[in-house]
Amino acid sequence: MSESELTDKCRVGDNPARRELYELYAEKMLCLCYRYTGDIEVAHDLLHDGFLKVFSSISSFTYKGEGCLRAWLSKVFTNTALEYLRRKDLLREGVSLDEIYDLPDELEPDASSLSMDILMRFVTDLPHGYRTVFNLYVFEHWSHKEIAAQLHINEKSSASQLNRARKILVARIREELKKER
Repeated sequence: MSESELTDKCRVGDNPARRELYELYAEKMLCLCYRYTGDIEVAHDLLHDGFLKVFSSISSFTYKGEGCLRAWLSKVFTNTALEYLRRKDLLREGVSLDEIYDLPDELEPDASSLSMDILMRFVTDLPHGYRTVFNLYVFEHWSHKEIAAQLHINEKSSASQLNRARKILVARIREELKKER
């Protein structure tokens, strides 16, 4: 069934279509929630909450072509994760400047030999605020202006948190690459 047909059927409350939508996108949306929370149990809770929002608001979704459904779902689930982080006041969590690796601006290491699981673990190990900005910028392609507005922070804070997240990730990748040698 096409995305357009699927959304039309979900709009009228067709349960087999809802099940199909869930089965098509649940794993991807669970991964998205996990990237933001770093906790699989919380990610499962957010998956449930996100699909409740999807099914209650699908009437506001406008089909604009192949791929737009997944983009809309990603936006709903990203916002669900951000709401959770704000509610739990986890976005303020960071590390002190003294704990940041003082790395000069140099080429990032080639992480292609590392598994995606290891790289994603490094991302989920970032402090919540850094991880959130990193996810929004790198995976969701939000601008610092959009991130700042959504997280109620200054644009420079968004850029700074992204830079700090990258420095931590570069250091972790270098450490892992040394272990592999």
